[in-house]
Order: sequence, then structure tokens, then C-alpha cells
Amino acid sequence: MLALNRLVSEGDAKGILEYAREFHGHVCPYLALGIRASLIAMEELGVGRLDCSGSVDESILAVVEVNSCFTDGVQVATGCTLGNNSLIYLDLGKTALTLVKRSSWEGVRVYADAERLRKYYPPGIMELFSRVVRERKGTEEEREHLWELWEEMAHVMLDLPRKEFKIERVKVPPVEQAPIVESVRCSKCGELVMSTRTVYINDEPFCLRCAGESYRAVVGRGIVKVQPRGC
Repeated sequence: MLALNRLVSEGDAKGILEYAREFHGHVCPYLALGIRASLIAMEELGVGRLDCSGSVDESILAVVEVNSCFTDGVQVATGCTLGNNSLIYLDLGKTALTLVKRSSWEGVRVYADAERLRKYYPPGIMELFSRVVRERKGTEEEREHLWELWEEMAHVMLDLPRKEFKIERVKVPPVEQAPIVESVRCSKCGELVMSTRTVYINDEPFCLRCAGESYRAVVGRGIVKVQPRGC
């Protein structure tokens, strides 16, 4: 990812978008919006993309408030990901990113207002989006046309003026670093599970699924509770 780090340091949004295409699977306006918001936040905070040391130390945290294409743009641009414990997801449903320095807990929040951005969209694109994506009823020709328009709009989002964003300095309450916990073996399915995700029944450890306990999951509509059906 050295090349990606260089692209971010140079502010090459179009180059970053090509990496994001591979990561996300397609190019769309909100993927690009996540990149644009990230570059603004990094510039405001005076930080670059997470490198090896930064990701291990969780020195920079990205706090996102929506689980959408926007968040993948943030992960690619900032290097803060769910897997390296530098991405925090708040289930608020807002297109917003807060980038935070762990050393001082000072951060920059960048918010994008969907209604304000509609003026950049070509006529009829939202109706086409609804038909193809929301209703799943579009023809193959309509799908191809939408992807063409979506790619064009993505490049528009990359060049959005700063005035289109709400940018504010914030102070974030300290967040603990991800703990390293032991694993134990479930007495029923025999699989290893983090000790913090086990239930003891008659002094024997069980994973939440085998114990019949509910657990949390991130799905399309946000964070939900799942009731297991057993191992």
C-alpha cells in the first residue's frame, strides 16, 4: 500500500478512487464522497494515511456514522479499517466522518448533507437509481446507464468545494485500545471463541450461538440483535 500512501500524501483523489474501486467493487458518488471527506479531515488535522506503526498503535481513529459506500471511501483513504481497530462505527445514519488523534483526542468532523449535494446531480438520476437499486426493477440497459452516470458523479464528488461540507473541530472522549483476550474452546461445537464472547453453563464455556444467546451484527439497516438457531 506504499503507492496508496503516496497518492494520499499528494492529495491524488482520482488515484485513490481507483484503489477504492477494487476494494469496494464499483465506483459511486458516496464512495468518492468518503474519499473527499477523508482528505479534508486529514488536511485539517495535519495527519497522513495510517502507516504500519500508526495502524498497530491505533494512533488515528476514524469515526463514521453510517454503514454505506461512504465508509469504504474512508477506509481506503485513511487506512483506518474495522480489522485494524482504527475504525469506529456509530449507528447514527449520518454521512459524517470524525478523524481523531489518540494522543490528544482532538478531532475534525466532516459532514456532508445529501440534500445540498443534489444540485450536482443530472436530471433523472435519482429516479433511475430508485428503479435500478432500490426497487431492483431496472433493465440491463438502465443498469449500465446508471453505472456510467454514477462514475461521472463520483468524479464530481472528488472535486466538491469545502464549502459544501460542515467542518468542525471536536474533542472526543477517550476510546480504549482494542484489548487482546484469550480464546477458549466451546464445549458444544468445539470451535475457539474469544473469552469475552462466551457463556458458562454448569461451569463449561459455550459460544453465544451454541448457548442460544443473542448477539449483535451489523447489517444493511445498522446494528441489530440476532437470535441464533443453535450450532
